[in-house]
Amino acid sequence: MKIATSSGDFYRFCQTDEERIRELHAAGFRYIDLDMYHFTEDSPYMQDGWREEALKLRALADSLGMKFVQAHSQGGNPLSKDEAHVDFLLCATLRSIEVCEVLGIPHTVSHAGVDKNLSKDEWFLANKAFYEKLFPMAEKCGVKVLCENSTAKNMGGVYGKGGAYYINTGKDMREFIEYVDHPLFGGCWDTGHANCEGSQYDEILAIGDALDAIHYNDNRGGGDEHVAPFLGTLNHDEVIQALIDVGFKGTFTLECMSSLRSYDNWQGDRRRFEKESKLREPQLFMQRHLEKMMYETSEWMLKTYGIFEE
Repeated sequence: MKIATSSGDFYRFCQTDEERIRELHAAGFRYIDLDMYHFTEDSPYMQDGWREEALKLRALADSLGMKFVQAHSQGGNPLSKDEAHVDFLLCATLRSIEVCEVLGIPHTVSHAGVDKNLSKDEWFLANKAFYEKLFPMAEKCGVKVLCENSTAKNMGGVYGKGGAYYINTGKDMREFIEYVDHPLFGGCWDTGHANCEGSQYDEILAIGDALDAIHYNDNRGGGDEHVAPFLGTLNHDEVIQALIDVGFKGTFTLECMSSLRSYDNWQGDRRRFEKESKLREPQLFMQRHLEKMMYETSEWMLKTYGIFEE
């Protein structure tokens, strides 16, 4: 299994994707998950020259001996009542699929929407309608679109008790993929989201051959932290064994961009100090060390199970 990580790891430290890719290369990574989660209207990829930008990125990766293996499309809620938000989300997601084609990326994650007033059946119907708007572009570009599991803790609590339904289990993800029923639609399993829900061996097996990608990250079970392996309570043996037993053929893709927290993005309570000013933000040198540790840790994990690939 090849090791990849998200270009979003260096999102706060680097201004461009070119800088982020060079940092990933220096840390040892050769496979890239392109983070397109934060497009804005003035993003380079949303301008007329977007294709040239993507081609420059591909040329840089080629020169470094790196390869793009998956992507994450625009973040947002396609079931939002804000029409401007939904319009831009759709536009940016379609553009991200086009970028994937230029970069040779086979699949991209696009989150389903959420609405606390919808039943499971209504949720299935509404989100199928959203993904169907993506499929003409996906077919044109030959790019597969992936839904992703989440956790009740990201949806305002447990469904039926103030929260909202979402595909938080492998069984529900598989059911939704079969309901959408399109050859360019599959699933991405987020181990951190699943760790907030409980055991995940059977959940991964329930997805079966519809599992195209993973987001591998850890947390302490109480919230969606996206930290590096062994900084939380994730049972790594359970997940790795499940990936082996389900016959997963994808890339071991890390999504641990929040291992270092800034002062205004803390998990849990953080005391404030009236004179704080110098030590509020993590630094680039810290992320560089962490990035190397994440690669070496992942390499050790996969070698221990005999499934590491260069």
